[in-house]
Amino acid sequence: GRLGILIVRHLKRLERVILGYLEVCDGPEEEARLGILETLQCIIEHAWPRMPCRLPVLLKALLKMIWDVHTDQGSTPEPVKAALLQGATECLILLDRCSEGQVKVLLEVVYSSCEENRVRECIRKVQENT
Repeated sequence: GRLGILIVRHLKRLERVILGYLEVCDGPEEEARLGILETLQCIIEHAWPRMPCRLPVLLKALLKMIWDVHTDQGSTPEPVKAALLQGATECLILLDRCSEGQVKVLLEVVYSSCEENRVRECIRKVQENT
């Protein structure tokens, strides 16, 4: 539809905005990051064919965010952390689907070298998703 066309046209700029938001914790409620994860899911769904070439960048940003959320000792309440991790995991699952399993392959490396249970759990959800 029209949204799809708009998204594709502005993908580069959108991507910059999204990556910027993913990097920054915006207070205990994390509204901006939760919102941007929803936006990213929507973009992946609409711009399906354009996603594989953006995999490395998006994957890195999502994993970094998962890591940051996991290691954050700040004031973020547990349910908010859980929601962020869930949102990022959903994005990874969508990316995996549109790249025909490339994400699973790339995540294997991370999984094997990662000690953190919470991060591993996110990766496992992606790995187990068919």
